Amino acid sequence: MYKSRFGLIIGFQGCDLKFRDDVINNRTIFNPSNNNYDWLGSGMYFWENNKQRALSFSNELKDVKRGQSGKINNPAVLGAVIDLGYCLDLLDEEFIVMIKNSYLMLEQYYKPLNIQLPENKPIKNSTDLLLRNLDCAVIENLHKERIINNLRQFDSVRGAFFEGRSLYPNAGFNEKNHIQICVRNSNCIKGFFIPREESNSFIVP
Repeated sequence: MYKSRFGLIIGFQGCDLKFRDDVINNRTIFNPSNNNYDWLGSGMYFWENNKQRALSFSNELKDVKRGQSGKINNPAVLGAVIDLGYCLDLLDEEFIVMIKNSYLMLEQYYKPLNIQLPENKPIKNSTDLLLRNLDCAVIENLHKERIINNLRQFDSVRGAFFEGRSLYPNAGFNEKNHIQICVRNSNCIKGFFIPREESNSFIVP
């Protein structure tokens, strides 16, 4: 009864300047990501209300060798107005239980086949689990089970991540903490925009 997320939120994606402008001007379509290591499964990814993190991410990926469509030459930020709709919110206990049960179910599938479950892994010298193959498989399994059982499909997935180095010794906060949004239903995106700079003539509400 209380699981639909009411109201609109702002999301930001770090991307190449040309891609941002092409999306804004309807010259290209924002396609979902379908990598088997995506943190929240397949969908269109945004940092929730976090423009600076999106820009930092696009700068981190500048000149990194990727597929031509994902290459970033000129870092930019694309803004989106999003209705989360029926959201698989991993900050909500009910959905956390669903994810745990999906893992146990996936474990039962793999065990008789003597196949190892996918793993979450770091990249190079990072201590963060940046390749989330296990999490992706668990979330996608939940989506598939809901299709099989004719249950309502999730429009989006939302998760909080604690990433990066501690801000200070024994801190409970990391330098890259963020909330990530994965939009599965493209109709949840009500519009795209180019983020503007604040005016010094007024306070920001």
